Amino acid sequence: MPLDLSPLATAPRLLIEADLKPLQGTRFQPTGFPNLGHAVYPAPDGNGQMILVESAQSMANRLEEVCWDEAADDWQAPLGGLPLVKVVDENGVPLTNSVLEAHRLNSPYILEGKDRTVFDLLKAELAAMEQGRVDLRKLARVVLKLDTSALLHGLFLAKKDLAGGRLRLPRALSAFIEAGDVREATSGGVKNDSVSPSGDTAKGFGNVPFARDEWVAGRIVAYFNLDLHQIRGFGLGATVETLLVALALYKVRRFLDGSLRLRTACDLGLAGEPRVTLPGGFALPPLAELEAALPNLIQAVGKEGLLNQPPALTVIWRK
Repeated sequence: MPLDLSPLATAPRLLIEADLKPLQGTRFQPTGFPNLGHAVYPAPDGNGQMILVESAQSMANRLEEVCWDEAADDWQAPLGGLPLVKVVDENGVPLTNSVLEAHRLNSPYILEGKDRTVFDLLKAELAAMEQGRVDLRKLARVVLKLDTSALLHGLFLAKKDLAGGRLRLPRALSAFIEAGDVREATSGGVKNDSVSPSGDTAKGFGNVPFARDEWVAGRIVAYFNLDLHQIRGFGLGATVETLLVALALYKVRRFLDGSLRLRTACDLGLAGEPRVTLPGGFALPPLAELEAALPNLIQAVGKEGLLNQPPALTVIWRK
């Protein structure tokens, strides 16, 4: 059936939740942070503990990865025609691209090499913002043309030569996973060396005991927040708005329907159909419906002259 986004026409946000569970057993390994370890915090009602399973930063990158076909080194088929920047070495061998780079167009492989193609383009397009307020609508139009998906991921062009490093687009699609009613499951093991059990462990010899911290939870929930007000605020027109919303829903659905193996010891699966908590009267479309709608939406935006042609801009990385 045709994609119907009319229930979102005036909503400020689209909020989605999905219950998750370990695929096998009951234990899982949450994300960890340097000098902090696992992010454990009291439940708001004071009953028990909660833990952050996956951070907003990590989820933003995971929602990009599901759009990319590693084997083909290109978009997943329904997304063909979306603009991006590809980086190759001097022999033409692919190195990275703006979809997979953590800082998107601000990647050092795009802006810090000898190939100044993208930097010079941004400098020329955004020259008027060197003084005064940043025109977010103009910035959004430039990003739409070069790296469309970054309008959802968010972007910070932290270069003093580009409007003094003030060019920022907030993240429009954010997500995180947290667990409630959690308890620690402590275990461990030993790396055995049957040849030299008492060998020099600093060099990789000897028996090495280790501790392992996993967790069990009463519930694990993935949360997704799409800022519809921000997307409309870009002022890019109804066709672009529809494309961006459909692309965001595709990312969420493909993430949830795909492999949720976040780490070796954190292999999760859906524990029920995702639910929309805001606005009422809307349900997350099936993946097939989104895949069918996206090619036509990309083509329609392209006909308005808003996307790069050809869509992939290639830069050569020279140190």
